[in-house]
Amino acid sequence: MHFAVSARTDVGRMRKANEDNLFADANEHRGIFIVADGMGGHAAGEVASEMAVQTITRELADVNDLARADAPTRVSEAMRLANRTVYQRTVSEVEKLGMGTTASAMLLSDTHYIIGHVGDSRIYLSREGQLRQLTRDHSLVQEQVDAGLLTPEQARRHPQSNVITRCIGMGSEIEPDILQGNAQVGDVFLLASDGLTGMVDDRRISSLLLSKASPERIVNALIAEANNNGGIDNITAIVVKVLPENAT
Repeated sequence: MHFAVSARTDVGRMRKANEDNLFADANEHRGIFIVADGMGGHAAGEVASEMAVQTITRELADVNDLARADAPTRVSEAMRLANRTVYQRTVSEVEKLGMGTTASAMLLSDTHYIIGHVGDSRIYLSREGQLRQLTRDHSLVQEQVDAGLLTPEQARRHPQSNVITRCIGMGSEIEPDILQGNAQVGDVFLLASDGLTGMVDDRRISSLLLSKASPERIVNALIAEANNNGGIDNITAIVVKVLPENAT
């Protein structure tokens, strides 16, 4: 197993603080990759996203065999614990009332991926020239797209595009989406906050992920493009390429 990875977060052009958090690391068995986009203001969003990333990372640190039957359950339990941890903070500290965060977490080996997802940060897979969005946004506009009331392009530009219907910290319990599938050499994964996906369309994302450029150059290009298109939110991206074992 060999991954080429780059991860970066940027405040964008309009915000004074960065409420996004990320994690990207791998051992000899698997990688753990997380993007979390906090909300709540007065530093509460930053607190929520950091708590979620730390909790999920800690809970999944010893999950090394993704083929085990209980691996998806471990991911679900980690997401639920992160939710309870953030929610309890909102209950105990009045200034943190209303804070929350998205969380999109992926365990990845050379043969499997497992995803836990809440909110509207996204995980994409580029495979054999085709880009696929693996996660489904938990958002008001996505519900309208599903109902046939909006096209995906209209949803991107909708004034309520940032209204999410599910997030970590929203209530005492949460139902994360748990997704799993096969991974293979040549796959390229992107984890991104909506500050990126709201500013850069899927065709451009696909073009960059298909390029021969290094993950670092792809991440930098994605963030630069999001900023050039307005940079209205914090921008976070993790790019992971699955390479042959002998790749350099």
